Amino acid sequence: MILSDYKDFPKKGRIIGIDWGARRCGLAVSDENHDFVFTRPQVYIKNQEELVGRILTLVNEEKISGIVIGLPLYSDGTDSDTTKAVRDFAVMVSEKTSIPIIFIEENLTSNAAQEEIGRKSITKIKQELDSVSAKIILENAIAMLKRI
Repeated sequence: MILSDYKDFPKKGRIIGIDWGARRCGLAVSDENHDFVFTRPQVYIKNQEELVGRILTLVNEEKISGIVIGLPLYSDGTDSDTTKAVRDFAVMVSEKTSIPIIFIEENLTSNAAQEEIGRKSITKIKQELDSVSAKIILENAIAMLKRI
């Protein structure tokens, strides 16, 4: 189920953060108490059905209680070109699981991830950028959860 706000989102349990991309999907997972966030290897996307299957496998393996998906919006809060694709992906996931899903704006997460990664080779940056972005997305969502 896709939630409209954080008040009904699980306050405890592991959460997965997803930075959806047309070619790569970044992933990060929190601990049970939401104190730490750990990146997971990014997923290279062949098609959305395969991606959903891989996400659901990770959800089961990691005993995930909630899903946070970064929502790419323009700086004025309106939908971007990829917002519809991300929403469609979330609907596909929600049709296969009862775990709550919530969106969080992801403006500038790639820039923050680049700063966190630092100066590395282009290849290394491409290998890490999306999952570090997912980590930042998840950390921001956890901060919102803790404020409630």
